[in-house]
Amino acid sequence: MRALEDSKALLRDLVAFPTISEDSNRALIDHLAGRLEAAGARVEVLADASGGKANLFATLGPEGDGGIVLSGHSDVVPVAGQDWTVEPFALTERDGRLYGRGTCDMKGFIAAAVAMAPVFAARKLTRPLHFAFTHDEEVGCLGARALAAALAAKGLRPAVAIIGEPTSMRIIEGHKGCYEYSTHFTGRAGHASAPDRGVNAVEYAVRYVARLLELGEALKARAPAASPFDPPWTTVSTGVLTGGNARNVIAAEARVDWEMRPVQPGDADFIKAALRRHCDETLLPAMRRVAPEAGIVTEVVGEVEGLVPASDNEARRIVAELTGANDAGTVPFGTEAGIFQSLGMSVVVCGPGSIEQAHKPDEYLALDQLAECLAMLERLADRIGGRE
Repeated sequence: MRALEDSKALLRDLVAFPTISEDSNRALIDHLAGRLEAAGARVEVLADASGGKANLFATLGPEGDGGIVLSGHSDVVPVAGQDWTVEPFALTERDGRLYGRGTCDMKGFIAAAVAMAPVFAARKLTRPLHFAFTHDEEVGCLGARALAAALAAKGLRPAVAIIGEPTSMRIIEGHKGCYEYSTHFTGRAGHASAPDRGVNAVEYAVRYVARLLELGEALKARAPAASPFDPPWTTVSTGVLTGGNARNVIAAEARVDWEMRPVQPGDADFIKAALRRHCDETLLPAMRRVAPEAGIVTEVVGEVEGLVPASDNEARRIVAELTGANDAGTVPFGTEAGIFQSLGMSVVVCGPGSIEQAHKPDEYLALDQLAECLAMLERLADRIGGRE
């Protein structure tokens, strides 16, 4: 019961930090660093180039390789335009639920892990226990990529990672990758009464999206026969198409924000090659016949690896023992898990709360889910350390 109350109190603090991805997360990271240092952890705060964002990496137990990582991202999605019935950046407890932005995605797991730090510190741990809290997961897993590079540079090789994204405490061993892009179109402005004298960037952006739709259909036939995902093929989605400034002006600029979620690496190469040919052989020649300065440039926002199910997965074995689960599944949403897997770790995703509540108004974490997560972490403390 004490651990649950401590977790709720810490979650109240964390929700009060409005760590929307476009803003700084430093105050939250510094708060967590203080809590972990007080528990006896060896703490590193790893700032980005701007100094406004930071990752936290902390360790309890012995030095060296082979440790277990408890990982979560500190950023949250915006609340603008959402109809909340409670204050999003103040924790509200009601009817067995904890409401607030980030409660399930994923400050609840972070609060549980850090609240349990004194319990872990009181044990004689047989292997390192790491806490890894990152920035900017929601906008391309930027913090996790930086953390992976830092761990590789140090030569530190943890063996297991548990990513505490909301899975209703189910063990997840696989998910698709998430590749995000912004494609920018530059045309030539002019009066709409003479469309042939300009190059309408919006219209060429529409043609680009039409090709994305065609390729999305083609990907269905490329689905692996034994794909564990739902849907089983790589998906393509257009999220934003914007451009122009008036109905009677030929649009000089446009932008398409789009993504794909590969089930296999070759699908990403297939899409990118097909789009490159479409631009080089069809769109750009037509644009430059009128405006030699016209262009199409694709900006890579983030290319995040998927989590590939592995037949030999220590993380799955450990979490199955801790939770009593007999199976593991896959999910359609992305996480930082593939980045940790790329470092050679065995990885699962398992955390409190449901993805159905994430990113929505009145996001909440059920108290019984938080208690279940704490029970898992208590069993982990028993597993890797006895009482001193």
